Amino acid sequence: MDRNAKIYVAGHRGLAGSALVRRLRAAGHDNLLLRTHAELELTEAVAVRRFFEAERPQHVVLAAAKVGGILANDTLPAEFIHENLAIQANVIHEAWRAGVQRLLFLGSSCIYPRECPQPMKEEHLLTGPLEPTNRPYALAKIAGIEMCSAYNRQYGTQFLAVMPTNLYGPGDNYDLQTSHVLPALIRKAHEAKTRGDSDLVVWGTGKPRREFLYSDDMADACVALLRLDDARFGAAMGTYPPLVNIGSGTDLTIRELAGVVCEVVGFKGALRFDASKPDGTPRKLLDAGKLASLGWKPRIPLGAGIKLAHADYLRSIASLVAG
Repeated sequence: MDRNAKIYVAGHRGLAGSALVRRLRAAGHDNLLLRTHAELELTEAVAVRRFFEAERPQHVVLAAAKVGGILANDTLPAEFIHENLAIQANVIHEAWRAGVQRLLFLGSSCIYPRECPQPMKEEHLLTGPLEPTNRPYALAKIAGIEMCSAYNRQYGTQFLAVMPTNLYGPGDNYDLQTSHVLPALIRKAHEAKTRGDSDLVVWGTGKPRREFLYSDDMADACVALLRLDDARFGAAMGTYPPLVNIGSGTDLTIRELAGVVCEVVGFKGALRFDASKPDGTPRKLLDAGKLASLGWKPRIPLGAGIKLAHADYLRSIASLVAG
């Protein structure tokens, strides 16, 4: 991938998108197309067509999506499926019309069946029922993978879907109504410490196992994929599905995760689990063997990453107070 190539990063202000921008710039890719939500509404087909016709990007990274944790997914299912389907359909179709050379479509490990064999391989897609609490979001992402496959098959495009595991890092969402488990635990542990609480309430039983990846590691993997030569990029796309997992290769229980977060934050109280709240999928560990075979592996261990994420959360609090 030429360093002067014009690259459109959709969703550049989000957790994944901002990490991708940092990594691309660090690799010398400065010809980036970036548009805020206010500047370009990706759910509007006409607006997206006009953007692609005017700018003609050579590469696209589709990180824009409506995302949220288990509470948001469970309470706003219509919004999650409608907005994500619209964004994907518009961007992928117009990327083809504009002659985009390569496209990366970012999904989520929730695309795999609820009772999927562990670790989850790319070929496990569509082999069983999905987790009910986030099924609309998962189905939208599966549709995006199918779009990439269909356009590759019919038009010879090079559209690759990448499925990161649970991401965390700078610019994460710490809103307890919409956040994912790790940023929610960071905020709850910090607030419990500040108040001097004797315990910290964690949703569910604490038994589900989850895998986590620092957002900058995810971005490094995506850029490594984009910079592959044609033969290896074609091998990464494979036949069906054109899909590559991005993960750390290790997981831990929510109970263990909460313990690590409390240690980093400095909360000394007890953990109390609210079993009346949903656990979600029992386990979601990705098999990242395909990516490893291309020579990539993550660099930031979970403990070190949580320290970085906690520092980012403290900066976000400070900026709100200053503002």
